[in-house]
Amino acid sequence: METESSSPRVGVLALQGAFREHKWALERLGVSAPLVLKAEDLAAIDALIIPGGESTTIGRLLNVFGLMAPLLARVAAGLPVFGTCAGMVLLAREIEGSAQPRLGVMDVTVRRNAFGRQVDSFEVDLTVSVLGPPPFRGVFIRAPYITRVGPGVEVLACLAEKVILVRQGRLLAASFHPELTDDLRLHRYFVNEVAGLAIPADR
Repeated sequence: METESSSPRVGVLALQGAFREHKWALERLGVSAPLVLKAEDLAAIDALIIPGGESTTIGRLLNVFGLMAPLLARVAAGLPVFGTCAGMVLLAREIEGSAQPRLGVMDVTVRRNAFGRQVDSFEVDLTVSVLGPPPFRGVFIRAPYITRVGPGVEVLACLAEKVILVRQGRLLAASFHPELTDDLRLHRYFVNEVAGLAIPADR
């Protein structure tokens, strides 16, 4: 766990998807970013990122690798988690039209692939008040969005009235891929504000 003399350890779930890009973003902030592949890896991290990819595949692999139950236990004990794209789907309590495996710890309902197929991928400037100016560049690839928000969930950003960035306590979820840009503000916000960890002052 984090100490005053060590940097935060923000694990990146590495079963499938864009985990390397998240690791690189965190390391540019001076944050240790170990890859999480087995249950034992969870004991050594202060927070976790669940990357984009195939939510059905990642959910199935969480069970295959024996990670689902210990991860749920750590989240219940306060582990901060940031889910992007497929990670948002896995955090959601409800997934429209799907009974796929999920953590189900965030009081939202999501619609998978809601912005279209791979060929419909796009980028757009987003207003994210907690990040301040300038706009944040959102990269949307087969992205979900949220269709229901529970009372304890804070909406941080929308796109054409569709909810795409939310926070619930120590949980953060985004429809888009911040790891595919050079803008580190959302990773910094997760580590500093959501997880309550300290990024080195020179980063």
